[in-house]
Amino acid sequence: MIHKEGIPFLVYTLVIVLLLAIFSFLLLSRLICIFVSIFLIVFYIFLIFFFRNPKRNFYDIHEKNKEIIISPVDGKIMDVQQIFENEFLKKKHICISIFMSPFNVHVNRYPVSGKVIYVKYHPGKYMIAWLPKSSLHNEHTTIVVETNKGNKILFRQIAGFLARRIILYAKKNSIVKKGNEFGFIKFGSRVDVFLPLNSIIFVKKGEKVIGGKTKISIIPS
Repeated sequence: MIHKEGIPFLVYTLVIVLLLAIFSFLLLSRLICIFVSIFLIVFYIFLIFFFRNPKRNFYDIHEKNKEIIISPVDGKIMDVQQIFENEFLKKKHICISIFMSPFNVHVNRYPVSGKVIYVKYHPGKYMIAWLPKSSLHNEHTTIVVETNKGNKILFRQIAGFLARRIILYAKKNSIVKKGNEFGFIKFGSRVDVFLPLNSIIFVKKGEKVIGGKTKISIIPS
């Protein structure tokens, strides 16, 4: 299944690819034309692969006095560390950073259910997403969801070196469900999740996670 954000892009790209193939056929030698055609086909298949949107069904098993946090994206855990969150929470939290390569699914999903109480877009640079300073200097968004148990979970979409557009669906005061889409980032990027210090963390640096499926933490009540 192709994500809705990819359909217009794929249509425009297909037109360009076909025009390039026609010009190469008319202007270049047969051998070069074959190589160009193969490259264009492979490139277009990669774009289709990038905009894939596999169906994910997260079955939320409620554990008594605990709140399960799931990974918002597919990718690789870059770091798990305690840092001071100075935009909204204003105190130390455990930050789980997840890097998405161009080969990962780039759909962004809510890690918890609850009410969206804060949404803000920040324009910025396009440094490599795994650099620590990219979380504040790159183009990014900040979203905070307050759960039914009163926990405030903050997460950020962070644009990477290749990414040039962050798509955000989250709206302030909306009620959201864990595993549903809140956005999309085009090409390599990163998502940070900020959790309370008493959270039990299930993932470690270097581990691969699946958005909407992998349990990354439990917050005891």
